[in-house]
Amino acid sequence: MKSLKPKCIVLLSGGLDSTTVLAIAKKEFDIFALSFDYGQRHKFELDAAKKIAKHNTVDSFQTIVIDLKQFGKSALTDEIAVPKNQEIGSDIPVTYVPVRNTIFLSYALAYAEVNNIYDIFIGVNALDYSGYPDCRPDYIHAFEKMANLGTKFTQGSKKITIHTPLINMTKSEIILKGNQLGVSYENTHSCYDPSHKGLACGECDACILRKKGFNISNIPDPTLYQ
Repeated sequence: MKSLKPKCIVLLSGGLDSTTVLAIAKKEFDIFALSFDYGQRHKFELDAAKKIAKHNTVDSFQTIVIDLKQFGKSALTDEIAVPKNQEIGSDIPVTYVPVRNTIFLSYALAYAEVNNIYDIFIGVNALDYSGYPDCRPDYIHAFEKMANLGTKFTQGSKKITIHTPLINMTKSEIILKGNQLGVSYENTHSCYDPSHKGLACGECDACILRKKGFNISNIPDPTLYQ
């Protein structure tokens, strides 16, 4: 039987936030999930994304390969040490990947136009996060405006919407929301600098924010740490 739900694109990294976004979007949309292999050192998130997509029986799942290592200048794509136990939010950290969300959203926009999809979901957050400039509401609004100016399929009355359901939520609120929706975080991966076996370091920004979120929400953290 053909679904009566509209289609949407979910940017699925394999992390906690994007998995929660997927659960939120599933309530109203058929899911076309996109993951990105961009040369990141934390490749375990790609396996996590596949498992999450399969567990949620999405309509389509695709991993797009982009080589951002050729540009470098980020601890996630270059031979730069991932900072540990630093003060989060005091400055834009070296784990920021230049123009990453713009690149991801641009691919999603092209995919949307080809498949006639007007809704894109991304798990950006502007509260419990590392201070990345491409996670702020102003940035999302600017990209959405550009998307509707620069695509053929939005020249009529129907427009692209970039959905950011987590943007004003703390990490603990995100976890509680996911828990309400029945999300299992067991397969999610957040660590920027995992061991060769995939164990989380427990000390990078992503691990600290994740541990803090589970602790405040009083929900057990299923992450395996070193």
